[in-house]
Amino acid sequence: MTTPIILGIATNHFEIGLAICFGAFWCSPSDVSGRLKHKQVGILFSAILVVVISFIGGYFDISNFLLFPILGFLTFCIAFISIYGFRASLISFSGLLALVLSFAHTSSTLEVYQYALLIGLGGIWYLLLSTLWFYINPKAQTEETLTQTFLLTASFLDIRRQLIGEQPNRDDLQVQLLNIQSELTEHHDTLREILILSRKSSGKSNYQSRRLLIFIQLVEILETAIANPVNYNKMDMLFDAHPEFKTDFQKLLSEFSLQLRAIAQDLNKSKKFPSNNILSETFKTLENDILKFKNENHIEDYERFLMLQNLLDYQKKQFEKLKKIKWLLGNPELTSDDYIKNDKLKRFIDSQDYNPRLLLRNLSFRSTIFKHSLRLSVAVMLGYGIGLFFDFQNPYWIILTIIVIMRPSYGLTKTRSKDRIIGTLIGATLASGLVFLINDPYIYGAVGVLSLVVAFSMVQKNYKASATFITLSVIFIYAILQPNILTVIQFRVIDTLIGAALSFITMRWLWPAWSIMEIGDNIKDSLKANAAFFKSISNFYQKKGPVPTSLKVNRKEAFLQMSNLSSAFQRMAQEPESKQNHIDDIYELVVINHSFLASLASLSTYIQNHTTSKASEDFKMISDKIDNNLNNVCSQLKGINFKEPKPKGASFKPEPFNFPTNHISNEAISQSHSERTNKEAHLVWEQLYWLFSLSEKMLKLTSKFKSK
Repeated sequence: MTTPIILGIATNHFEIGLAICFGAFWCSPSDVSGRLKHKQVGILFSAILVVVISFIGGYFDISNFLLFPILGFLTFCIAFISIYGFRASLISFSGLLALVLSFAHTSSTLEVYQYALLIGLGGIWYLLLSTLWFYINPKAQTEETLTQTFLLTASFLDIRRQLIGEQPNRDDLQVQLLNIQSELTEHHDTLREILILSRKSSGKSNYQSRRLLIFIQLVEILETAIANPVNYNKMDMLFDAHPEFKTDFQKLLSEFSLQLRAIAQDLNKSKKFPSNNILSETFKTLENDILKFKNENHIEDYERFLMLQNLLDYQKKQFEKLKKIKWLLGNPELTSDDYIKNDKLKRFIDSQDYNPRLLLRNLSFRSTIFKHSLRLSVAVMLGYGIGLFFDFQNPYWIILTIIVIMRPSYGLTKTRSKDRIIGTLIGATLASGLVFLINDPYIYGAVGVLSLVVAFSMVQKNYKASATFITLSVIFIYAILQPNILTVIQFRVIDTLIGAALSFITMRWLWPAWSIMEIGDNIKDSLKANAAFFKSISNFYQKKGPVPTSLKVNRKEAFLQMSNLSSAFQRMAQEPESKQNHIDDIYELVVINHSFLASLASLSTYIQNHTTSKASEDFKMISDKIDNNLNNVCSQLKGINFKEPKPKGASFKPEPFNFPTNHISNEAISQSHSERTNKEAHLVWEQLYWLFSLSEKMLKLTSKFKSK
């Protein structure tokens, strides 16, 4: 952005430099992590869109009678592009920026078509620069995303450490765990796109293959971390009776977390990785303590011994994965056996549907994006109308605030409105103070550019701080052009307050899209994904053999849908209490789904890493019963409208089913002389019983909403 401006001033063609600068700025939102081809296409489409919008915007010098409907229609059409996914929403944002800022600057020396084409040239300039940077440092986005994934995984393990043993704030920790799991799932998706699609297009490379294998280890670390050999209640009782085990397992998880953070800090310096000595010593201590516990206790504590043994086995698997990550980061040469075939990998990538019919299907008030586009277009027209009516200095600042703040989600719009106002007030206060100390246009320019860089770098991490630096940047850049800077600051604050207020008001009362309207579908999607994952696990346990790719694909889908459900519930929790119907029941369904996935992760991890015995007829019978319960819950969810009150007198009468609990009794398990068989029997039957209980609990909850 700065380069064209400087060149324009140096060559006495400031208008040309400014147009190219605008084009680069408007196309930059599409430059996010992902496959290079996708980034290039996104930036190119942004460039085409901003050229078209700038050309139309060049003829906005018309009567307000015509301008308002055109402004509203264009806003709706551009915002509606977001139905095609995340990258499309960024292209849409570029178009909205171009639309709004076409009011900000009208070239006095260039024709409309010349100005529009130069803006397109700015987009191409940014595309070339982005592509060049990729080829200069092709590993940058992989390393950055991988580092963030390591850090999030470390945080996840740290919260799991806190959850060991009875906790007074377990619900809060569970919410934190779900939020981090959602973030991890997003990072996993980004890494899949970068590593798998890049590998498909460029062929096998030692670097990409190593990073792909590291990514697989991180996915399995997450699955194993979620896994629990028993439910929390039994663990609480065990650790309450034997606190030394709680301390040892917490120490183990803490060390895992510290090591992952250390690896993230020195990703390409394997010699600086921490040694395995602390972990090895902790494992030896635990093994000795567990063996001592077994020898000193009678048959009634044999189940607790198996529980500890299985929990220790999970941590050993984590240790193996950690050691493999360290080995892979040491840049070993891989053999042909280490490479993963592309035909397996492509099953893990979901392609975006770009069918034009999607536009027609979403032209309905059932579509969240449709309602958001309508809401945004009305807010933009109102904002511009208010700016004209009160004769503000820069009325387009109001609509710029609106398009930056407004999101399809009520909670996010509310948060961004608040952060935008606070950030603007802080920035205006700082700018006012600096204006009295500095009166040099060159310093204004330097501070403005530096503030813009800081603002862009913080926009995803801390929007409040980003808004502060954006305000500083805008004010100091305007200070070069406008002698009365205090007036600029005053209007900047007023316009931001009006834009934020309009965003919140229209979001609250104009075609609101409350999460309660979609939460049932989110629960159903998560449940279906869990059911498919369970069916894959059950089939693999019965048939044995190599681990099928379908099991891992279903695992990915289960984690993804659980992440979507967690995000949907989080959005619902941020909405007004009057729109949070049955939130306790819905929260319970979310938690049960997560517990169900944790149990599936336990089974999946165990049967993939151990030789298992032949599946009994009881196993098949119970699997069928759990599957049947899940299907019934899905059927009931189809008919539930969470917006309506629960029918009076609704009750649940489960079909009689006698779970064969004799399989998990201390006596039955201890009858075998094989410890391996005992551990398998304990874990598999514990998990089956837990899955059955959870499926019955979900059936009972959803049945409350069905009338007699």
